[in-house]
Amino acid sequence: MLGSALILFVATTTVVSCSGQNAAPAPFTSPGTTDSTSPTAASETPSPTASPTPTGPDLCGPGSALNFDATAFPESPKIDNKWFPLTPGRQYTTTGKVTSAEGSTERTVVHSVTGLTKVINGVKTQVMWDQDFSDGELVESELAMLAQSKDGAVWLFGEYPEEFEGGKFMGASKTFISGIAGAEAGIAMPAQPRTGTPAYPQAHAPAVGFLDCGAVLQEHKRVCVPTGCYEDVLVIDERNPLEPDAGHQRKFYSAGTGLVQVTAVGGADQETLNLVKAEQLSDAGLKNINQHALALEQHAYQTGKTDFAKTPRAELTTETSGGK
Repeated sequence: MLGSALILFVATTTVVSCSGQNAAPAPFTSPGTTDSTSPTAASETPSPTASPTPTGPDLCGPGSALNFDATAFPESPKIDNKWFPLTPGRQYTTTGKVTSAEGSTERTVVHSVTGLTKVINGVKTQVMWDQDFSDGELVESELAMLAQSKDGAVWLFGEYPEEFEGGKFMGASKTFISGIAGAEAGIAMPAQPRTGTPAYPQAHAPAVGFLDCGAVLQEHKRVCVPTGCYEDVLVIDERNPLEPDAGHQRKFYSAGTGLVQVTAVGGADQETLNLVKAEQLSDAGLKNINQHALALEQHAYQTGKTDFAKTPRAELTTETSGGK
């Protein structure tokens, strides 16, 4: 499945009708402590179930080659793409269900836009912190680094997802950082998404078998979720060509709002997710998520088993959220 950070970014809620009842965000759970027996070797080798990486620059089909240029990004990150705006201090909760042959589980993901920045591959990025819960139990705590180019496209530069089982830290085998071990940044959201345009890589990390491809499928849709009904919705089709039987999804973005829904197209695990809450945290709330994100980063340096530990440390750049 696609990384939770990339799947579920959202922004300021704009409700046009059919308002629903908001659910409270899931409580914070500590990232855990170092376990000397934690499996970490997987971060340095390809996924055993992944297909061979497609050759050539057009990883997601004709016309999908990306030309990364660090000078195309501003000195300080500001992400205000109307389909993917990220403001420090915003926190969002999405909930849904994952159904497989073994049964179904309830999934909750809490997304927090921190006030931290971090230099990745020569670009100063904005740091997101996600917590992923399955049936109420923390299964992943992740940092994701994004930046918006001067032309308005939002790029994903890397992810550090710590995995947990039964409250125990199990490693961060899916970590990738642009510019290290062949990993390449990709486009999380085009500057001006339109139907009929080529697919685009959302990120590529051959060392961990990661290649996500996005394509604009539909425009001007109407979607209703618990937070309300949204007009003029953009539909993005996303798949992993390395694993054609898994990770194929549709994501629905509202202009000025962000991601409001995820649905499954195929694969062994069928997942649906909906936006149930979006809020601007207080200054104290922003301070809290900054501290937790910094603690997660510190744990990454302490273990020192992934490429994330090779990056410069994050900087605290925003301490005031504007919330009440």
